[in-house]
Amino acid sequence: QVQLVESGGGLVQPGGSLRLSCAASGNIHSIHSIFAMGWYRQVPGKQRELVARLRNGDNPNYADSVKGRFTISRDNAKNTGDLQMNSLKPVYPAVYYCHADIMTIRFQRRAYWGQGTQVTVSS
Repeated sequence: QVQLVESGGGLVQPGGSLRLSCAASGNIHSIHSIFAMGWYRQVPGKQRELVARLRNGDNPNYADSVKGRFTISRDNAKNTGDLQMNSLKPVYPAVYYCHADIMTIRFQRRAYWGQGTQVTVSS
């Protein structure tokens, strides 16, 4: 069993920055590689939307609303991923979810979601 744990959420002023992190935990020894990691956000009453996604060998994919302000990155050796958020705008509070596509050491593909971390941008 593998779990994804997000951290770094909280309250930040408009124009500020926040860095979210996602770390794989649990039976990490079962992980051969993480071939894709992404971030999604959801406002209460709205559908979950893609924020950023990074797949091995590909360029990062960003939502139009965050291009130029957010940067997704990952550390393959540590099985972690980050989302650097700059120039944050005062929008509705949202829960950010980490998502990972993992290849196990038995060469089975598994997809995991984190429990989410809330981000609030307000004065």
